[in-house]
Amino acid sequence: MFRRYHFFRDLQSRNSVLFGVALAIALVAGVAGCKTSAHSSDPHLRKIDEMLDAELPKGTTMTRVGVFLSSRGYRVEDSPKPHTIVAVVRHIDTETLRPATARVTFHFDSTERLTTYDLAPAPDEPIQP
Repeated sequence: MFRRYHFFRDLQSRNSVLFGVALAIALVAGVAGCKTSAHSSDPHLRKIDEMLDAELPKGTTMTRVGVFLSSRGYRVEDSPKPHTIVAVVRHIDTETLRPATARVTFHFDSTERLTTYDLAPAPDEPIQP
């Protein structure tokens, strides 16, 4: 009877360790998954990326993206490829009061739904009234 008690106690201990390892793996995978949603490795463009992610989620129509860009006064450039929109987005970080400017290329599928976008640093330009 004494050996049986140890067997089950050891089994419970192993299950607890396995559960802890599985939880740690899930947390690491979750954090890694969050980082893959970033569209630029430049930390200076992080606020622009967060804003675009919130305002223009995957699946947004091409028309809606165009309206969003024009209503905020962002300059739209000629696009070199079909199913893309290229815009210059300027954003001022309210925490640091530093401006950031990015050239954003929005990519759409054949049904004109947003699939992803890319951010690249662009030269800061003076704010136009």
